[in-house]
Amino acid sequence: MRTDVHKINEQTPHQELTEGLMMFAGGTSKYFKTGEWRTNTPVFHADLCKQCLLCAPVCPDSSIPVQESKRGDFDYDHCKGCGICAAVCPFGAIEMKEGRE
Repeated sequence: MRTDVHKINEQTPHQELTEGLMMFAGGTSKYFKTGEWRTNTPVFHADLCKQCLLCAPVCPDSSIPVQESKRGDFDYDHCKGCGICAAVCPFGAIEMKEGRE
């Protein structure tokens, strides 16, 4: 039995899923709040940010929105807290905090 990705949630019985969800193409994680897995949270300090945008392309979850050449706050629904963005920020504008916010 196939289940439409838009209908899968925490209450979906395992019998309605295929092994490893292999029936879905890449990019379906935008329909799930994968940020719930996060154990560490990046905190954006806008006052320290110089808009160099080095953080955005290294984010494996595309959780750093950029509009009109300026980054916004994190998409915490999808950020998994890996800390790569904080490691590449030369201005200390991203700080990692323990736990989810």
